[in-house]
This record gives sequence, structure tokens and C-alpha cells, in this order.
Amino acid sequence: MGTARGHGAVAAQHRPPRCIPSLRVIPWTRPGGPRGVRSDSAVCWCGMGGGAAHVHTWMCVHTRANGCTHTRMCVQRATAPPAPPIQDPHCKPKPKPKPNPPAGSSRDRPAPPPRCPARPRQLSTMICGRRARRRPEQSGGVLKKLGLYEDKDLQLMLQGSLLCKVRSRRAKERLYRLQEDGITVVSERRFGRVPSKHSFSVAHITSVRRGHHSEGLRRYGRAIPEQNCFTITFEGGRRSLDLGARDEDVVLSWVRGLRTLRGRLQGMSQRERLEHWIHGMLQRADKDKDNRMCFQEVQIMLRMANIHMDNAYAHQLFKECDHSGDGRLEDRELEDFCRRLLRRPELEELFGRYSGEDCVLSAEELRDFLKDQGEEGTLHQACAIICAHELNEKARQQELMTLDGFTMYLLSAAGDILNQEHTQVHQDMSQPLCHYFISSSHNTYLTRNQIGGTSSTEAYVRALMMGCRCVELDCWEGPDGEPLICHGHAFTSKILFRDVIEAIRDHAFKRSPYPVILSLENHCGVEQQATMARHMKAILGDMLLTQPLEGQDPSVLPSPEQLKGKVLVKGKKLLELQREPCGVISILDEEEEEETEDEDRLQAKDASHVAPELSAMVVYCQATPFPGLAQALQHPRPYEMSSFSERKARKLIKEAGPSFVRYTSQQLSRVYPLGLKMTSSNYNPQEMWNVGCQLVALNFQTPGYEMDLNTGRFLGNGGCGYVLKPQFLRSPHSCSPRPLMLRIRVITAQQLPKLNREKLSSIVDPFVRVEIYGVTADCSKQQTAYRSNNGDPIVVPIPHSAGFNPRWEETLTFQLQVPELALVRFVVEDHDSTSCNDFVGQFTLPLGSMREGYRHVHLLSKDGASLSPATLFVHVTCKRP
Repeated sequence: MGTARGHGAVAAQHRPPRCIPSLRVIPWTRPGGPRGVRSDSAVCWCGMGGGAAHVHTWMCVHTRANGCTHTRMCVQRATAPPAPPIQDPHCKPKPKPKPNPPAGSSRDRPAPPPRCPARPRQLSTMICGRRARRRPEQSGGVLKKLGLYEDKDLQLMLQGSLLCKVRSRRAKERLYRLQEDGITVVSERRFGRVPSKHSFSVAHITSVRRGHHSEGLRRYGRAIPEQNCFTITFEGGRRSLDLGARDEDVVLSWVRGLRTLRGRLQGMSQRERLEHWIHGMLQRADKDKDNRMCFQEVQIMLRMANIHMDNAYAHQLFKECDHSGDGRLEDRELEDFCRRLLRRPELEELFGRYSGEDCVLSAEELRDFLKDQGEEGTLHQACAIICAHELNEKARQQELMTLDGFTMYLLSAAGDILNQEHTQVHQDMSQPLCHYFISSSHNTYLTRNQIGGTSSTEAYVRALMMGCRCVELDCWEGPDGEPLICHGHAFTSKILFRDVIEAIRDHAFKRSPYPVILSLENHCGVEQQATMARHMKAILGDMLLTQPLEGQDPSVLPSPEQLKGKVLVKGKKLLELQREPCGVISILDEEEEEETEDEDRLQAKDASHVAPELSAMVVYCQATPFPGLAQALQHPRPYEMSSFSERKARKLIKEAGPSFVRYTSQQLSRVYPLGLKMTSSNYNPQEMWNVGCQLVALNFQTPGYEMDLNTGRFLGNGGCGYVLKPQFLRSPHSCSPRPLMLRIRVITAQQLPKLNREKLSSIVDPFVRVEIYGVTADCSKQQTAYRSNNGDPIVVPIPHSAGFNPRWEETLTFQLQVPELALVRFVVEDHDSTSCNDFVGQFTLPLGSMREGYRHVHLLSKDGASLSPATLFVHVTCKRP
């Protein structure tokens, strides 16, 4: 805190060096008035007058939205009545002097030296009751490394902005600011005297949208001008964040700044990701934020990073890196320390196996390594890799690769277990729709369970951005002639059908250009069905397919390539020859039959009729009750599709599996979860894919292994939401699949996340489980032993911490009969001998997209968010008999 002008020098002479026991803060009030009421009369309620011994300084310590109500404070240097001192929060008060102990007492011994060297601390100023951050020019090291230090938008974000968080009718104004790590944004609020902080990572942002484009802003943010609002959406299950500002320029700065940071983070190399992760750890461990760390702070950092290291070894490492000898590490010393922590003995061994005694790889030696990896092993390819990944300029000029360059190569996309060619659309997209697995969602509108969950247009945005190509709309009668979407006869919230169609229009083809199917579960009367048709036609416009494609063979479904950029409606279709006198026909969908209770069918009488306007929009996905396998195979109708509950689908698979495969090779089929699942849990989709079911609908809002399998199934082919089925599921008379033997050697893990961040002593005891999902004969699980933190570490040249970089060197072998359908799921768990193991991370991918050789597996969280830089290092081999 400062003092009034003219008295700063006087006050500074009396100020103690490390704390201020002589200062006290007294709330200012108007005599006889309530505290915090503004008045023009500057009356100090401390009871003392002005003068050299009493210096007044006024400051605002609290601001409320919509009114700017302030509490003013008088900072006084007390020379008369004593008052309880207020302490500087950065330091401890000096201890009171104690009487000398008797001679010979053990207290005669001098006090031990402080564990950390003492550092002078500076007092912080206060802005509206919040401690002001250091000026950006005093920090910003990460932004400099990212090449973004001069960005004016990021400078404003570092200083912080007051933004309104819109989640209800009472918007809450909070201070949002970017942290020095360049990736974390913290919001601060106050409940009375108790501060509260929340944060999010820029790395987890999926989009930043300006304007009233979210359901929350449309419902609660109308009072805020549209140009002053923006929405942040996140990967995983985190809710979107709706924010507003008083100044349009602030909104523009935040929108541009977040997009800039997100783009830069997505373009980071693995080395930059590691450096960024290290810097984040250092920032959290550096308690006094002076960018220097004593040994005790280094120990804190090691525990935060999930590293259990012997104290003697850690201190030895610290001393070796402390080149200045002052007991603190800074700048290059910290980098040296972290570089030693990140040493990879297993990569050093692998590098030495190919490089020989000269400790560098020539282009020829790298070519040999590539051949052993099963890749294109040419000198031209080896030279290109050296040029792209080698860090040493001289080595690069001589076409040599050092250990650092080799490490960066294996950590890059080139060393990923996922075949990078499969991150683009690479399959034939010109076959009929029924020849593809299609990513499908059930109860898409829900953000939680189907009993009391919240319905939101953001759930549709999230599903579409995950590559989902078939979304469900449960349509019910609404007030004022406007149909609603919700889960009927439950306590879920309701959203307008019109808003959902607008969200689909805005996001349908951002993730994938291939067709989106709207699966309508219709409970509306004829009038509101016509309203639905008008909304779709007006909002979707040319996106909406309302006529068969010109020249299309009516006996064959069109292909995804032909339907690019189109929205298809799945619903009931009027039959021209069976029109009822009223102009509608009664058809009850298979799904509605199973999900609607008997007593509710009378209430939904009108919902069993179809309005001609809505019927006209159904072209290639005509919903019909399942006629039975015999009739369906004898009289195939490709434009018709039936829905099956998971129970009915299992029954058909068990009783007539081969016939069901023939049926799905000709017509579209949709499978959905049982309606009795109150928690919106999912079923295993693999058993439905095994018989060729195309639209296997899951609850996208419910994380678990089922959604991991769905994400893995559609990870290939560019994540476009369409995956070509194996030949034997498209043409049942084709050749049988060939068996395959899969060997996975689990070598090490790197930077595993700490599960209990609050408990520094908690270290993960990890093990790896590899799971195979496919036909029944191929399903199996194998796992490594767990690495206990109490076990003997490998101490040459750096200990392998069980939690940080455990080493297993265990080989798991699997015999697969139908490898074309197999999914491989890597799971890391924390072993617990007294309770259930804790989930750490996972990654799932199709066996056909998995590359052989030495590969890194980049782990994901339970809800699908990245755990970068956490990885597994494995060696994969596939052999056919």
C-alpha cells in the first residue's frame, strides 16, 4: 500500500523491513451511516486527526456488479492508541523476545540456519480487494518462448479483466486473468471475506465463440449486448463458460488472445510441450515467485510431479546443478536440473544399439532403425527426419542425429502409435451408407442423466465437434406453438426445437463434411410437427435434403461422398396409398413402442400421426418397425431403417447372427440403450459392430470404457464419423479374415499425472493393462505388475520413480482371429491393495491404425481430455501365420 502524496518518504523511514506491525486498516464509514456508503466528507473513523503522525490513504477494496458499491479504507501510521496489527501476508511477524534461559540450558545452542535462504519481500498493492499481480514485463517468460510476448491481447489478459459469468439471471462479475505459465486462466471471486478461485486450461478449449450463440447467453444474457459476450467450450465433460464484459474491446482481446494461445499450443512440438509442462511445475513450486528455487522448493516440485526420489540423491543432483553455489537454482541451472530429471535411460540404450561408440546416428544407421520399425527405410527418408528433428545445427549440417534429436523424433507425431495417415480421410467414401459404421448419439440433448439432467444445445455442439454424425431429437409439445426437446415424463429441463436446429446448422460440418442424420423421436401433434418442418426448412435451407438425388438408383443408398454437406431426417414417412381421411397416417416407431409406457400412449395419441410437411423431409432414412429377418431379407428396402434396443439386438445376434449380418449389409440399422437406465449408462458397442450395425447410439455425456471404444472406433479415417466396415460385413460371401498374433512390450511411462494433488506425499503405484475388444474369441485383457514406490529404484543414471517414469519391460501376447474388428485399449491404473484401483489414463485405437515398432502412446483422461505430456513407451509387433 502506498501513502498520501508528500508523506511517502516519512512513512518509508518508519516502515520495518519485512512486516508492518505499526500499520492497521480501518473501514471508513460516514458517521451514523452504514459501512461502505460513499460520502463526499472525508471523515476518518479511526478517531485521529491529520498531521505528520497520521497519514491518510484511501483505496477501493471491494466492487460489486451493477452498482459499484465501494468500501474505503484508511491506512494510518499509528502513534497513539495501540491497535491489533495487520500482517503482510508474505511474511511472518517477528517473534517476541524471550528471557534468557539458564546457563547450560539446551537453549543456549544457536538456532539452526533457515532451510531456505532469506529473501527480501516486496509489499503488494491491492486492487478492489484483490492482490495485484506483478506487471507482465516482470514475468512473461513462457510467452517469450512461444513468441507471443509482444501480443497486446495477451498483455491485457495477464493484467486481468472483470468479466460477468452468465449462468443464471444473476450474472456474477469476477476477475479473470491469464497466469504466467501462458496456459492457465484463473477467475477470482469473493463470498464475504472468503476468497475463491477457479481455473481452466487453454489446452482444453475446443472453441471460442463471440455473441449470443450459447443457450445460456440466449436465456440469461439478453441484457448484455451481443458484441460484448463470448462463450468458451471445453473438451471432455466440462460445461461451457459464458462470459460478458462492459467493454467490447475487452471481449475482442480475450477472444483473439484465447484463439492465439490455443493455436500456438496445438502447434507445439513435443519438446515444447515438455518445456511448458516443466515451467508449470516450477511456477507452482516457486512459492515466492522470484524464479529461483532452494532445495526445499525443489523437493516440493518433485512431489508435485509425482517423483519419489531419495533425498540424498536429489540433494546431490541439486548441488551439481547449482553452479553459482548460492543454494538456489535459476535460469540455466533449473533447465539443467529438469533435463537430468527427464533423462530416458531406455532411449539411451536403444540409441546406443544403433549408433555404436561415436554416440551419433548417421543417415545409414537411422535408415536401419526405420527398416526395423517397419517403415520406409531409404536414405532420403532418413535425411528428412534428421533435418526435421535434430536440434544441433552442426550435426544437422553433417546429416547426423544426436540422442536429443532421436528423442524428439520418437516423441513427435512420427513416433506416435497412431498411424498418421489415418488422421486424414483415407478410406473409400463412395460406397452406400449401409457399408459404414456411423458415429451416433442417444439422448444427445442431455448433459447428465435422463431423470433430472439438464438439456442443452451445447450438448449437440459437443457431440458434433466429436465427430458424431447422427444426433437424436426427442420432440414434445410446447407452449405458444413451439415444440420442445427434452426427455419426456422426467425432470429434465427443456430447450426449444428451433434453438437446437440453429446449433446444428452452425456446427454440423465444422468437424466433418459428411452427412448428418437427425433422428427424430416425435411426440408432437400434427400442428407442431408442421412447425418443426418449417423451422428446419427456414434454418437449414439448402443443407436439408428433401428430394432423392438426381439419377440415384432407388435400390441402392447414396454414398457419404454424394451427400457431403447435407442434413438427412430420420423419421416416419407417409405412404401415398394408405392416407387416412384426415390427411395423416398412424405409425408408431419401434423405439417409441419400447420407451413409451402403456398409460402414456393415450396421451401421445396425436404423436402417432405424421404431418405431410414433416413426412416430405424424410428421404433415405424412413423409420419403420422391424418386420423380422425373414421378410426383411426376402424384400429388402434400403431406404427403410429400423431401431433396436440393446436387448433386442443381443437377442437377434444370439439367435440369428449370420442372418443379421446379411440384413445390416443391405439396410441401415440403429441400436440404442435401454430406456430403464436411470443414470444414462452405456452398453458395449463392440458386440453390435461385430454384426455390422451402423448407427450404434451411445450416451455421449456418460464417460466410461464404452465411450472410449466409440472414440477409438472413429479415431481413424480423419475422425470424420464414417468408418468403412470390413469386407466380410459388406459382402457376407467374401473371404474369411486371417488370424494375427499381436505382441506388445510395455517398456516405460513418462510424466504420469498425480491423482491427489492436495497430498504431496501421495505417489502413484502404476500398472498397465492392455485390453482387446473384438469378436468374442478375441476379447481378452493382460496387465503388467505394478511398480510400487516402495520398491528398489533403478539408480543408473537416475532413479525411475514409480509415479513419474516407471519401467516394466514386460511383453503381453494376444492371438486374434478377426483383427479387422479389434480395438486395442491401453489403460494405466494406480494399484491399491485395500480398495479399487484408481484410473490414471487410457488410449484406445483400432488395431488396423496401430503402427509397429517403438511407439509412444499419448494418454487421455476419463472424459477424453488430453493428459499431455503423459505417455507410454511400447514396442509393437504383428505377425500373421
